[in-house]
Amino acid sequence: MSSPSLNETGQVPASVSLDGAGLHVLMTADAVGGVWQYALDLAESLRRHGVETTLAVLGPAPSVDQQATAEAAGAQLILTGLPLDWTAEAREEVEEAGRAIARIAAQVKPNIVHLNSPALAASARFDAPVVAVCHSCVATWWQAVKGGALPEAFVWRMDMVGQGYAAADRLLAPTQAFARTTAQVYDLADAPLVVRNGRRSPNLETRASTEPFVFTAGRLWDEGKNFAVIDRAAARLSVPVLAAGPLQGPNGARIEAHAVKALGRVSDTEIARHLSANPIFVSAARYEPFGLAVLEAAQAGCPLILSDIETFRELWEGAAVFVPTDDEEAIVAAVERLVQDAQARADLGRAARRRADAYTVDVMSAGVLAAYRSVLARSSHESSLEGAAA
Repeated sequence: MSSPSLNETGQVPASVSLDGAGLHVLMTADAVGGVWQYALDLAESLRRHGVETTLAVLGPAPSVDQQATAEAAGAQLILTGLPLDWTAEAREEVEEAGRAIARIAAQVKPNIVHLNSPALAASARFDAPVVAVCHSCVATWWQAVKGGALPEAFVWRMDMVGQGYAAADRLLAPTQAFARTTAQVYDLADAPLVVRNGRRSPNLETRASTEPFVFTAGRLWDEGKNFAVIDRAAARLSVPVLAAGPLQGPNGARIEAHAVKALGRVSDTEIARHLSANPIFVSAARYEPFGLAVLEAAQAGCPLILSDIETFRELWEGAAVFVPTDDEEAIVAAVERLVQDAQARADLGRAARRRADAYTVDVMSAGVLAAYRSVLARSSHESSLEGAAA
């Protein structure tokens, strides 16, 4: 059965309710990082509002457990094999990927195209309104991690992302801090609309460990995650440090783990099992537009030790211990204080959990659905005006 879309005049058909019922969304995603969890959580939550989601997956194919999670979320997967904008070797590859997504959109006829990789809109034209999300980009990553002039390989990528931002009907960002940075770097007239990310809770029973340990998770190979400083700190800590996530990325980046016990890529369920023991969760990220791994730890009631960056301050001020980025001595001191003080660990964990209650999937999906309604209503109004003027 075909899904409803804007009719030939651009009006929303009568069968489509702007509260979400009857809407069909074509959403892009990749299975490499946090965008995967974002897309599946959003699709599952939107389904409760009557929204059908087709997920066009770029980059490496999802693992078996990832595909099972997508099926449980009710998302229809299209595995495209198309390159990600940050791993492609040439601009032409990204341009063709954008056109391929547009061809998929022409076939599935969605009401909304939701691009989690905005660069795809640089060369493509869609019949449906486009909502794009600034999850991250090479230009803001470089600014936070390296500094100085962009390398040539990043310049064309930044240009395509900027074109994608300009082409989108609505641009979203997960934090005020990242919205400001994005507006500054890309010289946007208006900052992206902020819709904070949420994460579904696995609802596992908390079983606080009698022996404290440290846990971290994410794309460990990514310099922006700053795993190296955690690994150095681990060599000086009195408790074990466990890290979940790949040590090698699809772009060839790689990092070694020396003092940390590296678990590799593990399933969401396995990460939740580790977090249910209430370890001390540490993130030393230099660059983090939001940080879903931190949210997962907070939902589990883990005490948080975070690098002192704008996004973490915005989200977790008063509910975490902050340490200077790259300061392994500060990380060691903060961890050891919590190791010696069970009450402080418990208090900090409760504070994190309370704050996490503000960042739910329901709140996120409500914000995204409001953005969908806004662009559909505007598209309908503009089409009405064009029809009247004809």
